Amino acid sequence: MRYLWKRLVRALVWVILLLSVFVVVSNIWVVTSTKSRILDTVSELPEKSVALVLGTSNKLVDGSPNPYFIERIQLAADLFRQGKISHFILSGDNRSKYYNEPIEMRKALIKQGVPDSLITLDFAGLRTLDSIVRSKEIFGQNKIVIVTQSFHCYRALFISEFYGIDAVTLLTSNPDPHTSLRINIREWFARAKAVADLYIFNTTPRHLGSPERLN
Repeated sequence: MRYLWKRLVRALVWVILLLSVFVVVSNIWVVTSTKSRILDTVSELPEKSVALVLGTSNKLVDGSPNPYFIERIQLAADLFRQGKISHFILSGDNRSKYYNEPIEMRKALIKQGVPDSLITLDFAGLRTLDSIVRSKEIFGQNKIVIVTQSFHCYRALFISEFYGIDAVTLLTSNPDPHTSLRINIREWFARAKAVADLYIFNTTPRHLGSPERLN
């Protein structure tokens, strides 16, 4: 029995070690292969592009405004005002009538002066992978500007490259530094999961459908 336990412990140690190596290698791969598509200034962005704004909740758990939501909306609106964006795809989760990321993003963008006619809602953006794949397969976009935070953009670009989408993002600040460590740790594992989804499990969007024209 003692020998069996030793073998089990040894096997567990090897599994943890291999998973740790996979996470580290995945992060190095995701970051190094996409960093050239993260632009430093607005002037580097192509003119009249379609922006894919990735969804997040507009409120934190305690009910206060989500700084990441605010930053994404502000960046999207600024790019529109500077003539860089001609249309928006707002992609996110709408799990219930009380939680609808695309609707909240549209409300916020309209308040910032973006015409509703330039906004298309994607209610099936349940994950980053879903949002990106659907921007191509459903909305016909092979070239996009992704609007999200800097820590998130590497993974979004990595998925885009896998699916043959010419995507770029703009370097942004990360608000609320007190939570950045927790979020960055979570993103490390999310990048590893993205590699596994694409190259091991062949994960596809949960919901596809008929192609739709942008407004």
